[in-house]
Amino acid sequence: MIARGTLGSLLVLLGGLVTATLPASTPVLRIGALGALRGHEVGRMTGLVVVLVGLGLLANAWLRLCRTVAVGDRETSDPVEGVALARFAATVWTAPLVLAPPLFSRDGWSYAAQGKLAEVGLSPYVVGPGALAPDTFLPLPGWITGPPIVQAVDPLWWDTATPYGPVPVFLGATVAHITGNPWILVIAHRGFALLGLVLLAWAVPRLAAWGGANPAVATALVIVSPLMMANGVAGLHNDLLMVGLMATALVVAVERGWAWGAVLAGVAAGVKVPGGLVAVGIVLVSLPVGAGLAARLRRLGSVGAVSAGTLVGLGVVTGIGNGWLRALTVPGEVNTPLSATTLVGGVLDWLALHLGVGTEPALFRDLVRAAGLLASLGVGAWVALRWGTGSRRTAIAAVATVGGAFVLLSPVVHLWYFLLLPPFLAAQRLPRHATGAFVAVSVLLGLVAPLDSSLHGAYYAIVIGCMTVALLLPVLLLTPPARERLARIVAPLAPPATQGEREAALRR
Repeated sequence: MIARGTLGSLLVLLGGLVTATLPASTPVLRIGALGALRGHEVGRMTGLVVVLVGLGLLANAWLRLCRTVAVGDRETSDPVEGVALARFAATVWTAPLVLAPPLFSRDGWSYAAQGKLAEVGLSPYVVGPGALAPDTFLPLPGWITGPPIVQAVDPLWWDTATPYGPVPVFLGATVAHITGNPWILVIAHRGFALLGLVLLAWAVPRLAAWGGANPAVATALVIVSPLMMANGVAGLHNDLLMVGLMATALVVAVERGWAWGAVLAGVAAGVKVPGGLVAVGIVLVSLPVGAGLAARLRRLGSVGAVSAGTLVGLGVVTGIGNGWLRALTVPGEVNTPLSATTLVGGVLDWLALHLGVGTEPALFRDLVRAAGLLASLGVGAWVALRWGTGSRRTAIAAVATVGGAFVLLSPVVHLWYFLLLPPFLAAQRLPRHATGAFVAVSVLLGLVAPLDSSLHGAYYAIVIGCMTVALLLPVLLLTPPARERLARIVAPLAPPATQGEREAALRR
């Protein structure tokens, strides 16, 4: 099981070196065999298949791990040992990916460039990565000139200010002050993402004990899932650090007081704005049972003030500023097929065009997107003002509900946005069918990670990738052994962990 997952990570690393976008000046491209593979379509397609097979091995090892921690080797469940095993698997399986370039997305290269902009005194909230390049440098395929730090940045974001908060920019600038090597910079950003993974490994067992779930199963479901390994670790997205801070904020609010939790909520929002959604859970869990509307509003204002003050203060203290608030509309410049509001608005625009209504292009898209955002805010307000107070379990469900509404109704949704949900879903004692769906979706979102926007219209790669995924999914989820394993995960034969066992897991 552990060896299989490690082999999967190694295959993802090796295949990723063939398929990932790399700066033209990077020394690894001078390796003859690698250059030959990257230079031919057959080689690149082979690399993609190797990546998908590696993700399949990781998914298979993960399912076996979840079964093991759910029922144990002798049909007994020990949360303490299970949590330790899940953490060990996370350590071993992530090790090969630490040195990998950004996989399945070029965002990691953008992070590195944004940190370098801040380090040289240019605000990434005013200028894009292109400001680091000479006027003669064009971000086109086949480039051979220009600063290495920006050679692999997606041209779509070449002249675009960053919408990320001061936390990742400051951390990136700190590393850029030490080195300008682009590969080391992205490895550093993966280190920041892995800090989020460490926070999750600490917080999820505690949340699970409160939510009535087995801490070992919850930990395994979250920190080493295909979704996490592909989009959080391999993709090194800021969302992983954000959600790690969110889970930690909720735990700290219970164990150390709501004010400290609100501070961490502000830090989470300082990575990406949705991190502040955990404030809803902090409000509910910090009030006594049966709190009235006035008490809710006061606590909501207090938590919001502390979180917002922390967020603004981070921009001032780090010297990065808070200009990123003006750039929050940047992600909306692209249409993503995972955004329900974008799809609905696009269909309405298409109908308007063919019916000759004469409306402006993308009018309905923008209207539906705005309505979706207002609806997600409405869900947040309803949860904060109407849900029960004084319950840890309710607070966990509240964060999952508000986060789910945000992801479902967001104008832009990428695969890594779903990283926001697993810690708060897995920590609850879900019905069997819901847990099964959770596992299946985690496998699917991990396997399709290489088919995200990083392929940029590479149709042969998309077709081959889809065919490979179509072969892997039934093997992982639908064969008799796979179904038996899934049944053990969603309904373990052993009785649920006792309160004493859960408390023991918390102390680890």
